[in-house]
Amino acid sequence: MRTGTIPRVLGTAAALAALLTTALAAPAVAERSATPDRAPVEAAAPANFTHPGVLVSRPQLDFVRGRVQAGAQPWKSAYDQMMGSKYASLTRTAKPRAVVECGSYSNPNNGCTDEREDAIAAYTLSLAWYITQDSRYAQKAIQIMDAWSAVIKDHTNSNAPLQTGWAGSSWPRAAEIIKYTYSSWPGSGRFGTMLRDVYLPEVTNGSHSNGNWELSMTEAAIGIAVFLEDRAAYDKAVGKFRGRVPAYIYVTADRSLPKVAPGSGLDTRAKVINYWQGQSTFMDGLSQETCRDLTHTGYGLSAISHIAETSRIQGQDLYPEIADRLRHAMGLHAKHQLGTPVPSSLCGGSLKDSLGPVTEVGFNALANRLGYAMTNTQTLTERQRPAGSNNLFVAWETLTHANNPA
Repeated sequence: MRTGTIPRVLGTAAALAALLTTALAAPAVAERSATPDRAPVEAAAPANFTHPGVLVSRPQLDFVRGRVQAGAQPWKSAYDQMMGSKYASLTRTAKPRAVVECGSYSNPNNGCTDEREDAIAAYTLSLAWYITQDSRYAQKAIQIMDAWSAVIKDHTNSNAPLQTGWAGSSWPRAAEIIKYTYSSWPGSGRFGTMLRDVYLPEVTNGSHSNGNWELSMTEAAIGIAVFLEDRAAYDKAVGKFRGRVPAYIYVTADRSLPKVAPGSGLDTRAKVINYWQGQSTFMDGLSQETCRDLTHTGYGLSAISHIAETSRIQGQDLYPEIADRLRHAMGLHAKHQLGTPVPSSLCGGSLKDSLGPVTEVGFNALANRLGYAMTNTQTLTERQRPAGSNNLFVAWETLTHANNPA
């Protein structure tokens, strides 16, 4: 007899009793949205990948170069900010390690900061190369990427998945620009092997920790998939994204409880509320980490925007699927960061920290391209310009995405 079927020898009354017992055994299901929490499994990868195509495309880069050369704002001030940063230095010396060990809150920190910052530097230098066409910047980016691909073998300790996600988000952005816009990079094959063997296995299966973990890991996975032209890895990353975003941002259409990510094990109301930092009142745009702090929420919202931006460049725009959630989330958090009093029903009336320099990509996509009115997000975005780096995986997004129509 197959598991889960009712034996044919049962009488009608017994069968009805069995079905009733099954229905009563899952009271939490009725409190959730009727929409399945399973991620769609249809293929998402393009038949032909677009390069450069991780977070920024060639048309976007051309727009930025033109604006900077014209001295137009806010791009010129954002460019000056980037070029004045330590990440654009032509004298930078990479600090690769065979094993990067990162504990909780980077304690211990054996190569964690070095890896993240070298990855951001490679991306910064690749942007500097494209805008200036000065080959010294491309050569320095290559030097940093080659140094790491020659050495690194593993990430260890409790923060290894998150660390790999952060660094693994920046590396493909740099690699895409250099490989596809610079004349020569003999080590690009070895760099791809590093991404496939060291980074992708750590991030591809996601995480059931706080949602910013899985979102950052998925951002790394989709960027790596583009660089490797790995359609299976790309499809898997999009599946993770489609399962996690509805479980990270609540909208009232979800009904009385937020959705849960596939495989999360959050099968009761109490477990869901505990996972949402004890928040039991839900409102449009609330994030799973809002009541933790706005900084970690910003990590999650940023990764969502980055993944959707990469997918758009690759020809399958994921923004429409998540636009309602993302616009509400950006608006809710921007409103309170700008000073609107926090009601007692939201995190006990108090929110901590700030989102960071993370709103440009999502705002440009939702407001400028899709036409959503986002007054609070616009105010915060413009107030924070030029947006710099969070020194983890976000860098120079006023330069790359402010009012970018490409």
